[in-house]
Amino acid sequence: MGELERIWREYGRDRTPELRRKLIEAYAPLARYVVERLNIRPGAGLSYDDLLGQAVVGLIDAVDRFDPDRGIKFETYAYHRIRGSVMDMLREMDWVPRSVRQRESQLSNTYAMLEAALSRPPEDAELAGALGITVDELDELAHDLALQTMQSLDDLVGSQGYESGTLLDLVPDEHGLTPEEHVDRAAQREMLARAVDALPETERTVISLYYHEGLTLKEIGQVLGVTESRVCQIHGKAVLRMRAHVESQLGGTAAPRPETVSKPQHAGLQAGTSDHVVGRT
Repeated sequence: MGELERIWREYGRDRTPELRRKLIEAYAPLARYVVERLNIRPGAGLSYDDLLGQAVVGLIDAVDRFDPDRGIKFETYAYHRIRGSVMDMLREMDWVPRSVRQRESQLSNTYAMLEAALSRPPEDAELAGALGITVDELDELAHDLALQTMQSLDDLVGSQGYESGTLLDLVPDEHGLTPEEHVDRAAQREMLARAVDALPETERTVISLYYHEGLTLKEIGQVLGVTESRVCQIHGKAVLRMRAHVESQLGGTAAPRPETVSKPQHAGLQAGTSDHVVGRT
C-alpha cells in the first residue's frame, strides 16, 4: 500500500486537519499543472498567483468532497473541480452578462451562415429576418452590443470558455517580432483587409475614420451628418460583419473574396482590435 493510499484510508475514517493538510500538500502540484494547462495569460488585475490561489481553492474543495468508494481516481476528480474553480473566478471577473455573450454569438453565427449561403454580405433586412426580429430591433441590438464592447484595456475578454487574457493582450507589440510572427501578422492584416473591403460603404467609412484616422464616434457623426448613437450602431454592425467574415475564412467557409484585394488605408488595421471599441467616444 502506497503512502497516499494509506493517508486516504485514514482520512476516510478520521478526517483530521493534519491528514487533510497532508493530502493538500501532496496534490499541490496538480493545481499548478491545471493552471499551466489552461494557458491563461496573466494581465492587469490578474496575476499568476491569483490563478494558482484559486486553483488551490478548487483542490481543497476536491479533497473535502472526494469519496474513494466511488471507484474513480482522485486526480481525475480533482482536475475538473480545480479547472471549474478557476473558470468560475474568470467568469465572475467578466462584467459582460452571459446573455449578452450569447446574443453576440447568435448574431455573428447567423451573419456568417447567411454570407455563406448568399455568397455576399447579407442586407440588414435579411439578417433581421433570419433572427426573427425587425430591422429597428437589429439596430438596437447592434447598438447595445457595441456599448458592451467599449471596455477598459484591463478587462478580461475571450470566448469559448473565457480562456483569453485582457484587451491589452490583443494589442500587438510592434517590437521584437520573430520572422514567423511577421508572417502571421501579415496574414492577419490581409484577412482583416478583406473583411473591411467586404463591408458596405458606410460601414467601411466608419471603420476607416475610427481606426485609421483616429476620429471619435461623435466626430464621425459630424462628418456623416448623423447622430453619435447612429454611428455607434453602424460601427457595431461593421464589427459583427468583419468578425463573421474572418471566422468564415478561419473555419474554411466559402466567404466572398474579391478578385483583387486593393491596398486601402484601412488595410493597416491591426488584427484583433476590430473586435472591441476601447472606449473612445
